[in-house]
Amino acid sequence: MGRLSFKRVWPMKARTDNLPSVFQRYRADIDAELRAVLSGRDSPLYHMLRYHLGWVDERGNPLAQDAGKALRPTLCLLACEAAGGHYQKALPAAAALELIHNFSLIHDDIQDGDRERRHRPTVWYLWGKNQALNAGDSMHALANLALCRLKEKGVAAPKQVQALRLLTEGCLAMIEGQYLDLSYESRLDVSVDDYLEMVSLKTAALIGCATGMGALLGTDDELLIEHLRRFGHRLGLAFQIRDDILGIWGDETITGKPLASDIRRKKKSLPVVYALASQDRELLRIYRKPSLTEAEVALVLNKLEAKTAQAQAEAFCQQALDELEGIELKPQAREELVELAHFLTQRSY
Repeated sequence: MGRLSFKRVWPMKARTDNLPSVFQRYRADIDAELRAVLSGRDSPLYHMLRYHLGWVDERGNPLAQDAGKALRPTLCLLACEAAGGHYQKALPAAAALELIHNFSLIHDDIQDGDRERRHRPTVWYLWGKNQALNAGDSMHALANLALCRLKEKGVAAPKQVQALRLLTEGCLAMIEGQYLDLSYESRLDVSVDDYLEMVSLKTAALIGCATGMGALLGTDDELLIEHLRRFGHRLGLAFQIRDDILGIWGDETITGKPLASDIRRKKKSLPVVYALASQDRELLRIYRKPSLTEAEVALVLNKLEAKTAQAQAEAFCQQALDELEGIELKPQAREELVELAHFLTQRSY
């Protein structure tokens, strides 16, 4: 595919709380692929995985519950279509991405001590931390097995290896970012650059992997693949900053997270990093304490503001959209990538 010559600035749209339709278009196929990966695995170990994925309750009774947006697999399949491929070919990669993401969530819940996720008890809270570690580890291993199913889709061996490399590098970067995130909790000198390094690894790397793998399975054009990978990476930065805002001010009945939960854990989200940079003595005194009282949480909330962080999220969103300039994409998929980018940057959940 050749490069086109046009340049376009994509305007920010008003916030919408409705998921873009592209999420629903792929959802049934993503779920079917995930269920195929877990098919025939009847050990109680896999019951924990099915519970975490929202398929069953703690007793094993089937649920008709949405387990989340399936953002990474959706981006993978949409990027594959945008690059000119058939999204069904990328379903094993989409499933692998969702399993890697959910492995990280199970471990994150242990590390953060979160007792609820998506309005339900977390895996560790029901089955204990040791078994939850096993659940997360098995989810990670299943992701590699899911990717092996690319062969059944007719993907050539060299591309299978490339996809595996992308997934493994994205997973390793995510873990490196989680390490930094935890290490920052006890620091007061975290700069904006430190923060951006952390979220570039923890969140943006796997989202960039999603769009990169999807493009890889849709085209042989290396330039196009790289543009779509960078689109995902910049969008991942915008996504995480918006997530930071929701982690402080989000409606817990919508987000499933308690109000100001990130402040209680002294997470160095972007609004907090901006506030600490002001060297406010009272704020620094509070953050030096091993734990915060509810009164102190309220005081911190009064010192934070979302406007600067949101502006940064929108700037990264624009950088992501800039990656779509001058490359040949399927028109409908291009518009859906734009719609999805706006949604993720302005969402309320």
